[in-house]
Amino acid sequence: MAYKEHKQVSPIHITVGVLIISDSRTYTSDESGKLICHLLEDHGHKIADFQILQDEASAIKDTLSSLLSLPEVKIVITSGGTGLSQRDITVETVQPLLDKKLDGFGELFRSLTYQEIGAGSIMSRTLAGTIDGKVVICLPGSPKAVKLAMEQIILPEIGHLAREASR
Repeated sequence: MAYKEHKQVSPIHITVGVLIISDSRTYTSDESGKLICHLLEDHGHKIADFQILQDEASAIKDTLSSLLSLPEVKIVITSGGTGLSQRDITVETVQPLLDKKLDGFGELFRSLTYQEIGAGSIMSRTLAGTIDGKVVICLPGSPKAVKLAMEQIILPEIGHLAREASR
């Protein structure tokens, strides 16, 4: 089946879990999570759960596991905890849990980021892959990075990602 045919048989609307991982963001101050939810809902997708967690490995693992156990959730998007500081542990926490890693996601994200900010894109530690037939995508906490990833990568491929991961 060709790429276009795959997309045509992919689900149009997906149920997604959203996790913000940050020691400093609150439900009031968070912009990235609100942006993710807004963009998903504007495209007809459903938010199963939205949470803000501290940069704590056990909380990230437990919450991710809980979301992935929901049958309706096909994709989990995280934002934050991907930087270079000692407290940024999202990538290190999620990567060992992946069954398959989608290297092209990070490559494409950094390429697009390079076009916007130049060499600073080397610090963009994004991650995407699958766990038990569901997609997990880890984005930086910056609203600009979230907007870029959502509009140029995730939303155009969300149904296709969910379909292929579940097969």
